[in-house]
Amino acid sequence: MKPEEAVHVELAALASHLQSRRTAILTAWSRMIRLDPDVTTAETLSRVQFYDHIPAMLDSLERRLRATHARDGLQAEREETDNAEDHGLQRWQQGYADHEVMREWIALNECLANEIEHYAGARPTIAAAALCEAWRRVSEFSLTGMSESVAQYERMQRSEAAARVSALEAAAAQLGELERQRAEAWREAAHDLRGNLSIVENVAQVLRMQGPSEKWLRILGRGVASLNSLLDDLTTQARLDAGHETREVHPFDAAAALSELCANLEPVAADRGLFLKCEGPPRLEVEGDRVKICRIAQNLVLNALAYTKHGGVKVTWEEVAGTTRRWTMCVQDTGPGLAGNAASALSVALDAATREGQAVEREGAMRGDPSADPTPAPTLTSRSERPPGLKTGEGIGLSIVKRLCELLDATIELHTPPGAGTTFRVTFPVHYPKG
Repeated sequence: MKPEEAVHVELAALASHLQSRRTAILTAWSRMIRLDPDVTTAETLSRVQFYDHIPAMLDSLERRLRATHARDGLQAEREETDNAEDHGLQRWQQGYADHEVMREWIALNECLANEIEHYAGARPTIAAAALCEAWRRVSEFSLTGMSESVAQYERMQRSEAAARVSALEAAAAQLGELERQRAEAWREAAHDLRGNLSIVENVAQVLRMQGPSEKWLRILGRGVASLNSLLDDLTTQARLDAGHETREVHPFDAAAALSELCANLEPVAADRGLFLKCEGPPRLEVEGDRVKICRIAQNLVLNALAYTKHGGVKVTWEEVAGTTRRWTMCVQDTGPGLAGNAASALSVALDAATREGQAVEREGAMRGDPSADPTPAPTLTSRSERPPGLKTGEGIGLSIVKRLCELLDATIELHTPPGAGTTFRVTFPVHYPKG
C-alpha cells in the first residue's frame, strides 16, 4: 500500500473512532463547560440547546477526515463554516457573552485533542504522517468553528448596537420634533393672546373717548370671553404637559351631557348665522370623565363653528356594536374642509390618530397601531382664512382634544374631503377597568 493510501486509511479509521465516541466527546465537553466559572449562560440551556449545531459540525469533521479528494474536503469545510455561523447566531440569541463562545470552542478542541491522544496511544504503529495530517485537519476544524462562530456573534452584536443607536437617534429626533411642535403651539397661543389683548385695549380706549355703547360693550365682552377661553386652554395644556390631569371615571348619561352642551352653544352658532344640531339616542349610559368628554366636544364644536361660513354643525352620538363595547361622538361641519398640501404638527398627530381609530374598527379592539403612512396629513391651519370672532387659539384647543383623548383611552379620527366639510369622530370605552 502506498504511503498516501495508508494515511487515508488511518484518517478514515480515526473518523470512525470519533463517530463511535460521539456521545463521550459531547458529554466530556458539556462537563468541562459546566465546570468553567467563566461560562454561566450554559447552565440555563437544555442539553439539545447546549449541543446546538456542534453534532452537525462533528459530522463535517468526520467527512473532512475521510476526504480523499480536494473537492470533498472543500465541501466539508463549507458545511463547517455554515454550521459555525448558525452556532454563533444561536449563541447570541441565547444570551452568551463573546468570551463564553470562545471558551466553549477551546474546550471542544481540548476534548478532541484528548480523543486523538488516546487513539494514538492505543495504536503505537500509526504512521507519523497520518497522525500529523489528523492533527492538521482537526486544528483547521477547530479554528474554522471558533472564528466563524465568534465572527457571526460579533456581527450580530454590531447589528444590535447599530439598531440601538438608530432607535436612539430616531427617539432624539422625535423628541426634538415634539419640542418644536410644542414651542410652535405656545408661540401661536402667545400671538392669539396678544391679538385678544389688543382688541380689549382698543375697545377700552374707544369707551374712554366716546363713552359706553351697546356695540362696543358687546365687542368688549367677546374679547374678554376669548381671553378667558384661551387662558383656560393654556392652563389645561400646561396641566397636561405636567402630567397633573387625571381622569375621573363615573357613570353618566352621555346623551344628556352632549344635549346640554349643544343647547349652551346654540347662541354662539346663532350669532354666526349657523345652525347647531344634535342627534342620537335619548339615553346613553356610559362610564367616563364627563367634564373632559364635554371639553373635547366643546373644543371640536367651537373649532367647527369658527371655520364654517354657511350651514352649520351637527353633533351625533351612538353606541358601537362589536366585541368591545364602545360609543362614538361625531362633530361634523359644512365648512371648506382641510387642505391636504401641508402638514401641521397637530394634523400629523390627528392623522396618526385617525389611522389608529380605523385600525380599531377593523380589529374590534380599543387600540390600534398607527402606520407610518408617508402621505401628507391634512392640516388644521390650511383652511380658508379664519373668520373673526368666536375663539382664537384653535390649534392649541385641538391639541388639547388629542391629549384628552389619550388620557381617556379614546381614539380620534379626522375625515375631511376637500370642500365637503370636516368630521371628527371620537370613540370612547363604555366601561373602564376598575382600579
